Amino acid sequence: MTINNTSIRPLLALAGWVLLCFAAAAMGALFMPGEWYDSLRKPSWNPPGWIFGPVWTALYAMLAVAAWLVWRKGGWGRQRRPFLIFLAQLTLNALWTPLFFGLHLPGLAFAEILLLWLAIVTTLAAFWPVSRPAAWLLVPYLAWVSFAATLNFTLWRLNP
Repeated sequence: MTINNTSIRPLLALAGWVLLCFAAAAMGALFMPGEWYDSLRKPSWNPPGWIFGPVWTALYAMLAVAAWLVWRKGGWGRQRRPFLIFLAQLTLNALWTPLFFGLHLPGLAFAEILLLWLAIVTTLAAFWPVSRPAAWLLVPYLAWVSFAATLNFTLWRLNP
């Protein structure tokens, strides 16, 4: 079996999207929760720490596949606007961790996560006409960030 440029290009593109999305995830490794987070008062519905890794891994994988599905509909040339919106939301995603865990600014992190939520909705809307499966892949991400925003707000209010 021979592999030609037409069959390898989509796989390389998928690998690129995976690398990009998990580069944003790397912020979590740079800014770990640590003692500050452990000392915060938390609501009874705060998830256990072990859940965040698997959830975010699945979400970043879905983000990568969603972007790849849109890329398959014309690449950067035809899908520049959806990709710029996607990259903006991915940047906002990466910024939350240093604001919350690095700088210990839950109020500012809450304002930022609201912008992230809006950027996710905008990304979903931009992906919808291009690839409905790509847009649907963003729904669990939107749900999780909605939950995370609620938790962020609660932690901020419980720990003035």
